[in-house]
Amino acid sequence: MTEIRLWNTRTRAKDPLEPTVIPGRVSIYVCGPTVYDRAHLGNARPSVVFDVLNRLLRHTYGDANVTYVRNITDVEDKIIDRAAERGIGIDELTATTEAWYHQDMAALGVLPPDVEPHATAFIPQMIAMIETLVAQGHAYAAEGHVLFAVGSYADYGALSGRSVEDMIAGARVEVAPYKRDPMDFVLWKPSAPDQPGWDSPWGRGRPGWHIECSAMSHAILGDSFDIHGGGIDLQFPHHENEIAQSKCAHPEGAFARIWMHNEMLQVEGKKMSKSLGNFFTVRDLLDRGVPGEVIRFVFLSTHYRKPMDWTEKKRGEAEKRLTAWFRKTDGVEAAKVVPARVLAALADDLNTHLALTEMNSLSAPYLKAAMRLIGLPDAEEVDWFRYVESGGLAVGVNSEAATKIDELLARRSEAKNNRNFAEADRIRDALSEAGVVIKDVPGGSVWEFGMSVDLNKLEALK
Repeated sequence: MTEIRLWNTRTRAKDPLEPTVIPGRVSIYVCGPTVYDRAHLGNARPSVVFDVLNRLLRHTYGDANVTYVRNITDVEDKIIDRAAERGIGIDELTATTEAWYHQDMAALGVLPPDVEPHATAFIPQMIAMIETLVAQGHAYAAEGHVLFAVGSYADYGALSGRSVEDMIAGARVEVAPYKRDPMDFVLWKPSAPDQPGWDSPWGRGRPGWHIECSAMSHAILGDSFDIHGGGIDLQFPHHENEIAQSKCAHPEGAFARIWMHNEMLQVEGKKMSKSLGNFFTVRDLLDRGVPGEVIRFVFLSTHYRKPMDWTEKKRGEAEKRLTAWFRKTDGVEAAKVVPARVLAALADDLNTHLALTEMNSLSAPYLKAAMRLIGLPDAEEVDWFRYVESGGLAVGVNSEAATKIDELLARRSEAKNNRNFAEADRIRDALSEAGVVIKDVPGGSVWEFGMSVDLNKLEALK
């Protein structure tokens, strides 16, 4: 069996994966989405990273010996605020957003988890855990709230490697008169009549965010499991708080043995931001014709513990390499085994960058087997590749959208020939607003997609 070694944020070393709770069986919990809006590229990265890990674990231990849990946070202040902004019910917002998430992740080749718990289905378990923490002196009630007493857990800060003083200085600590210590965090909070709430020993209210994952992971995986994953932005305070409350509520358990965190994502070398115009959801890219497997390939081309930079250059390179691989493997029967050097790269802290490099030199049957392992589809299943091979448009260009754009450019050319420059400018401006870049060349015009595309804006052109 392949030995898998993973970087453990807690120990700051590559630790061997040695399932100890149930020998030969692996359990993994990954923090999933808070369902209030479309998943942006940064949200998608951990979904893809831990999907590859899930696939590697299943390849190594067998499907029946892996339990992969990824939760849905469907009660949180962001959800309440967004539902109020849109004037819709919270249930409608969360159901719609969750469906979007599933569709978008499926487009990236992400397998569904074995268990997908919803926070609202585990409120009794959360209340029970909070009651235990209060009874043991690790939490206290104050003004309708229940707070975890950080000072009661001596190892607080071990995951992030920072002292409590450093964490206070570097964090946005909520100041509240009912707190005994600035670092104490909320386990339970009161709900207004128009907010979701549940009856509890402390009055009608709702859980704090951190207690949700502790209660769900314990209910499904027990007080000890093998791997806990998520983005590096969750290391503190979310995961630090999870450890504190879980270890205090169930001191007999180890909670998570290995902690894995993927790094953040940038766009063209800059932090993704709406103000910079470089903020993209997964759906934005899919709608502008970027195939899901291309997005996945770009993600996997950077090691998960390094910051990832999404660029148009990388997208183009991914399209070219995938096209070449699909041509090489089209109609070929996959090998029964994955080459050892690809497995070794993945087993060495999920080094997908090295795995992709190793795959370049594989013969077609082994390349196809390796592609399947990392979640890339067979050439026979890829519509855009079949279209390219049949002499269609370039990769990533939806044929219906291309036809519409070509028609508009023809209308623009006709307007210019008739000296109707106002109409020509109107069409040019509408295309530009939709994210279509027009270049006038001798004999006509050519076009390409820019960084941000919304073809729905072309519907206004009559």
